[in-house]
Amino acid sequence: MKLRQKIIFLAIVPLCLAIAAIALVVRHQAVELGRQQRASIEAAYLASKNAELKHYVDLAIHAVSHLYNSGRSDEAVRNEAKRILADLEFSDDGYFFVYDQNGRNVMHPRQPELVGTEMWDWRDASGSLTIQHLIERANKGGGYERYLWQKPSSKNVAPKLGYVAGLPRWGWVIGTGIYLDDVDAALSEIDNQISGHVHQTMLMIAIIAVSSALAVALSGLLLNISEHRVADAKLRQLAQRVVRSQEDERARLSRDLHDGISQWLVSIKLQIEAALIRLNGTPEQVQAARGAFEKTAGQINGVLAEVRRISHDLRPAILDDLGLAAALEHLCGEWREAADAGTTIQFDTDGETGPLPDAVNTVLFRVAQEALTNIARHAGATEIAVRLHGGKNFVMLQVRDNGSGFNVDQVDDHPRRGIGLRNMQERMEAVGGELALDSSPAGTQVTALVPRHSSFAHSHV
Repeated sequence: MKLRQKIIFLAIVPLCLAIAAIALVVRHQAVELGRQQRASIEAAYLASKNAELKHYVDLAIHAVSHLYNSGRSDEAVRNEAKRILADLEFSDDGYFFVYDQNGRNVMHPRQPELVGTEMWDWRDASGSLTIQHLIERANKGGGYERYLWQKPSSKNVAPKLGYVAGLPRWGWVIGTGIYLDDVDAALSEIDNQISGHVHQTMLMIAIIAVSSALAVALSGLLLNISEHRVADAKLRQLAQRVVRSQEDERARLSRDLHDGISQWLVSIKLQIEAALIRLNGTPEQVQAARGAFEKTAGQINGVLAEVRRISHDLRPAILDDLGLAAALEHLCGEWREAADAGTTIQFDTDGETGPLPDAVNTVLFRVAQEALTNIARHAGATEIAVRLHGGKNFVMLQVRDNGSGFNVDQVDDHPRRGIGLRNMQERMEAVGGELALDSSPAGTQVTALVPRHSSFAHSHV
């Protein structure tokens, strides 16, 4: 075997072994990350559904509260309440049901054959005394119960999560629920997506392995040292792109988990439906409906504000239009409006602070944003000062507070704490800057320093 062939062989074999090892590690990490993401999504999804169910029942009780609080309990009033509850729905399989304290079904819009049936001793397919458990939950102030029930849309028995509350003076138990087979289907879809991502990642690594082997073989034929250096640089860039793509995926999932606008819209829909029903009632009900519409208008304003907040958090337009100093001043103004009356925040700027590369502007703004968020969550500060200083060869951002401070070493050593601080550190390193942190019981100071002529200043962040 010639020397050139030996060099190529010795270059390709370790490369293939390294990529194979990387593939195994990446696959293991991807599967583990997928499992953790699935568990997090499942927990967050069920938590949101728990809150949603309670909110639905509260809205249902509110829809008949004018009848319940009237002091009447005659049959006409109860029939009107049952009619209102029967008209409320929130999906194909979303409805409300009513039982009395003896387990007799009072109202069931999807299974009217159950109305009037004594179901105290009724058991679901698993043998659980479902109705007794629901009544017991309601008598304890309301609560959740899992059981098996026929799904109206498919006529099949499916697992269901219900929430019930009571109207003691009428002896009623009002409840609703969601069928968990939809949750299982959604989680199965997530599993399939994760499996597909793992498969695509492995395929990509295989393609990269083949491409890299060919590249090394071609480079070996040239036997050029400069070509080896270029190949090493490409491998480093590839590793950076892999890490960046993983972070982008995590950020996307994080934004999905924090999406709460749909719940607001469902709440608005139910309130409008209840108000529309009242418009056909007495003058008092019409007045109550007007109040409900006014409340709904306020909630719509809240939804719009939430949309604007999300958009602003993703990329504040003022940062691109007016620069870093104006964006920081606007951020401090927003923080000042949201802070307690006894808390003050001051923003100062001096020196030459612009123009700066977009990457530097973004990093410094995110550092200030993260620092103010940490102060609001943990510091308990009453005085905050943000300063932007521009020197000839550097730009410096300082955020100081008089809060309780913390032990920097303990935060650095703890795997689940200081995520925000590590994010700031990584952002600063990405643009060739430095982050200094000084904390004591008298307060905390975060200092971010970026050289003006850093070779990383124009990198993408």
